[in-house]
Amino acid sequence: MRKPVLRELYEGKIRDLLRKAGSYGNIHEIPALQKIVVNSAISSDAEKSWPEEVAKDISLIVGQRPVIILTRKSISNFKLRAGVPNGIKVTLRGNRMYEFFYRLVSVALPLIRDFRGLSLRLDGNGNYTMGIKDHCIFPEISIDRDRKVVGMDITFVTSAGTDAEAQELLKLMGMPFMKRQQGPVAVEAA
Repeated sequence: MRKPVLRELYEGKIRDLLRKAGSYGNIHEIPALQKIVVNSAISSDAEKSWPEEVAKDISLIVGQRPVIILTRKSISNFKLRAGVPNGIKVTLRGNRMYEFFYRLVSVALPLIRDFRGLSLRLDGNGNYTMGIKDHCIFPEISIDRDRKVVGMDITFVTSAGTDAEAQELLKLMGMPFMKRQQGPVAVEAA
């Protein structure tokens, strides 16, 4: 089986660029993408077939069967009952992770209307989380049939020790971050 394009790029060029930029004594110290976690919440008032439909759509997008998360405790204020489907989660590693990352960056994100880039905020531990409001930006999902809008959170877990290292890794892999403005924006008084 052939390696994904992004994995070859990381192992061939990106890892060497990161090694030259940082002072890493060992090849295993160089920041790498460890896993991607995709999850989606399900409304408590949804139909009974809704979790299976969302799971089917997400499995088409990521290429792996997701797990349906059940509510652990009953909380009446949130209208939650124990044992009711509450969300869907899938963890991607290896080749599937690189393939999903490549499709997200090169195909899906450019399809978002008025897309100007992603926020530069990482979590302080070298991980990055982004949200997508509608999963129909992925070409695997046909928008012809009547369906509800499904949002999802995508978390990129890296082995980087700092946010700066993780940001550099994700930039080199093709993550389209927003360009920061230099200094404050001057506003003229009327």
